[in-house]
Amino acid sequence: MIHFNNVTKYYKIKSDKHFILQDVNYKFPDKTSIAILGKNGAGKSTLLRMMGGIELANSGQINSNCSISWPVGLASGFQASISAKDNIKFVCRIYNKSLSETKNIIDFVEDFAELGKFFTMPIRTYSSGMKGRVNFGLSMAFDFDYYLIDEVVGVGDKNFKDKAKKAFDERRKKASLIMVSHNMHQLKENCDMAIYLSNGQFTVYDNIDDAIKAYQSNK
Repeated sequence: MIHFNNVTKYYKIKSDKHFILQDVNYKFPDKTSIAILGKNGAGKSTLLRMMGGIELANSGQINSNCSISWPVGLASGFQASISAKDNIKFVCRIYNKSLSETKNIIDFVEDFAELGKFFTMPIRTYSSGMKGRVNFGLSMAFDFDYYLIDEVVGVGDKNFKDKAKKAFDERRKKASLIMVSHNMHQLKENCDMAIYLSNGQFTVYDNIDDAIKAYQSNK
């Protein structure tokens, strides 16, 4: 369960406030994959960062009794001066993984990301696609109740896309998704319902097709 309790989030722009969420109350249903729709600038990625604990609300609370991934697709959380391998070790320490678990996770991500010698080189030497591979592989190495997905499943060449989709589909058998994407087919394929984010408020659609129609008519 993820529960938004009177949550407000805004950014100050000069003397004005740009609201992402304004006094929002919503309890996300369990074992349900949810699409997040909204115009550019509506705050979809910010919403995922808040749910992943990367950004805080200005007021209100986000409570949960389940495990939630970091936003898959946002590689800004990596420390650029150290390697992918050392970043992975750091994440494993945060999640209290044993030495053997850490080794297994490192081996999994190294094989999955296919970076070769770059795996032990500083993140600052990586392209955005390389960072995306590490982020995605690291996420797939952990078991979460909810995966936060931000425009990531299409990263890489065809072989990597096929491998990523296979890993992604395996995780979906046991977990739920909260997904941001401009690919409507991808949302229909992976999500049960949708939230349309606009003017700081949620409009909830139990039917994903109805949500996509509303989104497309307001573009």
